Amino acid sequence: MLHFTFLGTSSGVPTLTRNVSALAIRNSKNKDWILVDAGEGTQHRIQQAKLSLQNLVAICITHVHGDHCYGLVGLLASAGMNARTAPLTIIAPKEIQQWIEVTTQLTDLHLPYPLNFINVNEAAQILKMTDELSIQAHQLSHRVPSFAFSIKAQYIQKKLDTQTLLQLGVPKGKAWGDLQQGLDVQLNEQTLKAADFIQTQTQRVHAIVDGDNDSPELLAQACQDAQLLIHESTYTQAILNKVGSGPMHSSAKKVAEFAQKHNLDNLILTHFSPRHQDQIGQRAIADEVHQYYQGNFYLADDFDQFSLDMTGQLTKIDKS
Repeated sequence: MLHFTFLGTSSGVPTLTRNVSALAIRNSKNKDWILVDAGEGTQHRIQQAKLSLQNLVAICITHVHGDHCYGLVGLLASAGMNARTAPLTIIAPKEIQQWIEVTTQLTDLHLPYPLNFINVNEAAQILKMTDELSIQAHQLSHRVPSFAFSIKAQYIQKKLDTQTLLQLGVPKGKAWGDLQQGLDVQLNEQTLKAADFIQTQTQRVHAIVDGDNDSPELLAQACQDAQLLIHESTYTQAILNKVGSGPMHSSAKKVAEFAQKHNLDNLILTHFSPRHQDQIGQRAIADEVHQYYQGNFYLADDFDQFSLDMTGQLTKIDKS
């Protein structure tokens, strides 16, 4: 299961009710988590969400625009001041690495842990972060190179074939326990091999988190086995028509049509223009999605939390 906490849902600039882009994705089996984007003020949001920088295993930066990365250096510094020593992976455009290196030099920043930089252009293959979590990058269309990230969780369950053991007359107790632990068992001059009595089941969860993108169709192949798409919806279609193609963002209509066409079960929209953040603006976004998409969808607010389980069911968690 994957657990999502939205730390910032505003586009461009922070507002009184929303910070700029950041999303925490936690592995429900333990405390490991991944951060996608780190707009200014993200480290404050992390503290408020009660997430630990000690358990952060990777940071993914979708693109170099400030509302997606200006909080990164301060976050790294705070992790060091909080005695982090474990290596931290950063998957980002190469310019992010250059920026951090220059800032480190000019501000006398000393990190007590190593950074493992991976150029996002080289992350088209699946990158394994932990035993359960992996990341893969997908190129998008924006004013600067922008990327989406597939976040995949894989869990392997091992179950003892108790029915066969009972049929063979193997008594419950130590023999069953040893087999469950992968140990062969000697019984009545017969060797019971653990591998013959362990049933392995693999469960997978796949969510895609996009950066700024004016062409959702670029994610068609990546979404084939995804249970959830988290996509920017900066404008309604009417406002996008007014501002023109220059900003290179998506409308609610664009994303909704894409999700419907590709039979996506779950959709969460985020990265809203300040003009769409009040009740009227949010209703306009929601109405537009309803018109073009019949699946399960949400408009994210800061600190909204969701869980995606092994069956692909998305649930919003009650904050109370």
